[in-house]
Amino acid sequence: MIYLYLAVGGVLGTLARFSLGSWVHSWAGVGFPWGTLGVNLLGSFVLGLAVRAAEISTLSAEVRGMITVGFCGAFTTFSTFSLETIALMQEGAWSRAWLYALGSLTMGIVAVALGLSSANLVFRAGS
Repeated sequence: MIYLYLAVGGVLGTLARFSLGSWVHSWAGVGFPWGTLGVNLLGSFVLGLAVRAAEISTLSAEVRGMITVGFCGAFTTFSTFSLETIALMQEGAWSRAWLYALGSLTMGIVAVALGLSSANLVFRAGS
C-alpha cells in the first residue's frame, strides 16, 4: 500500500513542480532560474513542515511517505538546480551561478527551519 501513497505523492509533486515552475518563469522571465529556486525553497519549507508535523501528530507512515518522499521528492529539483548552475557557469555568468548556488543552499536551509517552526506553532495551537 505504501507504493500507492508514494506514487500519488509523486504525481502530485511532479504536477505542482511543473505548474509552479512554468508560472514563475512566465512571470519572472528565464534570465535566472527563478522557477527552480522557488520550487526548491517551497519544497524545503513543505519538507520541514511535514517532518515536524509527523513528529508531533499521528500521521501514518503512508501519509508521511506520500508527503516527504513522494510529493517533496518529485517536487524539489536539486538535479535541475545543479544543471542550471553549471549552465550559468558555462555561459560565463559566474557571479549569477554563485549567487544562485549559495542563495539556494542558504535560503533552502532557512525555509526548512521556517517549516519546522511553523509546524510547531500550528500543532501547538491545535493541542
